[in-house]
Amino acid sequence: MRRDEIIYSIQNLRKRKLRSWLTVLSILIGIAAIFALLSFGVGIQNYVNTLADESGRDKLFIQARGIGAPGTDDNFFLTDEDVNFLSKLKGVDEIIGMYFSGGEIEFDNVRKYYFVSGIDPDKIDFVEETFAVSIIKGRHIKEGDLNKAVLGYNYQLDGKIFKKGIKLGDKISINGNPYEAIGFYDEVGNPQDDANLYITKEAFEQLYPNKKNKFGFIMLSSQNGVIPSELAERIKERLRKFKNQDEGKEDFFVQTFEDALATFTTIINVINGVLVLIALISLVVAFVNIMNTMYTAIIERTKEIGVMKAVGARNSDILFIFMFESGLLGLIGGLAGVIIGYVVASIGGRIAAANGFALLKPEFPIMLIFGCLLFSFLVGAAAGYFPARRASRLKPVDALRYE
Repeated sequence: MRRDEIIYSIQNLRKRKLRSWLTVLSILIGIAAIFALLSFGVGIQNYVNTLADESGRDKLFIQARGIGAPGTDDNFFLTDEDVNFLSKLKGVDEIIGMYFSGGEIEFDNVRKYYFVSGIDPDKIDFVEETFAVSIIKGRHIKEGDLNKAVLGYNYQLDGKIFKKGIKLGDKISINGNPYEAIGFYDEVGNPQDDANLYITKEAFEQLYPNKKNKFGFIMLSSQNGVIPSELAERIKERLRKFKNQDEGKEDFFVQTFEDALATFTTIINVINGVLVLIALISLVVAFVNIMNTMYTAIIERTKEIGVMKAVGARNSDILFIFMFESGLLGLIGGLAGVIIGYVVASIGGRIAAANGFALLKPEFPIMLIFGCLLFSFLVGAAAGYFPARRASRLKPVDALRYE
C-alpha cells in the first residue's frame, strides 16, 4: 500500500513540475547557505583541534596588558626578572620571553610595515612547537646571526607582500638596517602571521635599544602531570605579588593554550551562528511556501481525495501521501542545496587561501551532509503536516461533490 502511495505522490509532483521546482528553489537557497557556512565552521574547528594536538595543550601565555599586539604598547611589558622568577615556580617546564614590535620592511625600494619578533635561538624548537610551524626553506636563526632573518611564508610569493618574492640570500632592510633572508617558515594560515619576521634576541635589542628587556609576552609549558589551568592561577597570584601589584590591577594576564583557542573558537562560532540564523530566514520562507503549495494541491485534488476515501483509503493514508510529497520536496531542495553549498564553499575556500587565509578551509564530513538532508526533509514534512491533516479529514461525500 505504502509503495503505491509513494508512486502516486511522485507522479503528482511530476505533473506540476513548475510549481514543484519553485518550491524546491525556495528551500535550496537556505540549505546551500547553511551547508556552506557550517562547512567553514567545521574546517576551522578541525584546524583548531589539529593546532592544539600539534602544539600541545600544556602551553601557557603571559601577556602584558596594553592596546594592540603584544609589545606594541611601551607602557606595558614583562622583563627578564619576571622570566627568571617564573622559571623557578613549581610546575613550570620550559619558558621564554618574546620580543615583538612593528617594523619598516624594505625590499626592492618598496616599504611595508609588519611585525618583527626577537627570539632566543636556544629556545627556537620550543617556539616552533608552540606555534606548530617549521622551516620549509633555508635554516633557523642561530647565535651570532645579528644581520640575518627568517621570514614568514608570504614573503617568498610574488605579489603577496612585495611585487617580487624574496629568495634565500636576498637582502632586505628592517628599520633601515640590512638583513639577509636565510629561511622561510611554512604557512600559518592568516596574512598577519605569515608576514612576520624573526631575528635573534640580540639582533632585536640592537634594532630596538629602547625595548631591551621589555617582552611583549612570555610563553611557557607545564611539567607532566601539572594541570595548565591550575598552574595559570598559581602564576597569576605569585607574579602579582612579585610585581607588588593589587589584585585585579595586574598589568599582565595569563592564558592557557586551550583558553586562547576557546576564545578564538567562540568568536568564530558566534559569527557562524549569526550567519546561520540569517540563512534560516530563507528556510522560514521555504516552510511557508511549501505549506502554501500543499494547500493549493489539496484544493486541486479534493475530488481525488474523495475517490480514494470512497475506495477504502484511510485518514492515515491521505496524511502520508501529502506529508511524503512535502517531505520529498524538502529533500530534493536539500540535496540540490548541499551540492550548490559544496561548490560555493569550495570556491570560497580557494579564494580565502589565495588571499592568505589558508585556515579558512571548508570540510565536508558525512554527518554534515546527512544532517542537512534530514533537516530539509523534516522542514518539508513539517510544512506539509497541517495541509495533509486537513486533507485527511475531508469527508468522502463532500470531497466528491467539490467543484
